[in-house]
Amino acid sequence: MNTTATPTPPLDTFTLELPKGDTAFLKTMAKRMGWKLGHNRRKMSAYERSLDDVAHGRINEYASADEFFKKMGI
Repeated sequence: MNTTATPTPPLDTFTLELPKGDTAFLKTMAKRMGWKLGHNRRKMSAYERSLDDVAHGRINEYASADEFFKKMGI
């Protein structure tokens, strides 16, 4: 019995960040092109979110607790 293996084309994997409104268009386009879509919706841990906040400058620093409370209006 002879078997022949069909060569599979090399695949590229991409990660995209899209507005939620554009995902329907992407799914339609992928279906027409014969592409496979997958998604990675793993939730980040609190530690990973905090590192992301630091990396994107979403942190505030205060010299003292009094300065913090003053800024919060307490």
